[in-house]
Amino acid sequence: MALVKLFGKKEEKSKNVAKERLKLVLVHDRADLSPKFLEMIKGDIIRVISEYVDIDEEGLDIKLTRMKRDVDNTTISALVANIPIIKVK
Repeated sequence: MALVKLFGKKEEKSKNVAKERLKLVLVHDRADLSPKFLEMIKGDIIRVISEYVDIDEEGLDIKLTRMKRDVDNTTISALVANIPIIKVK
């Protein structure tokens, strides 16, 4: 019975990962940015920030998303980064 629960959770996790990946692909298409370009940006961000702080690269989360601007309510692409800092150098 415990194995069924374990596999069920794994399936649910895979479902969520696939859903997030699909959302990311759709946002990339709308912003005309390739996944390779986003990976290049991610690498540059890691390199620059690592000069000042030690970061947890496993917990690093960089996404391209859509948001509305407060000024004129237009929808724009936005790069959102969540970077866990271990310690300042």
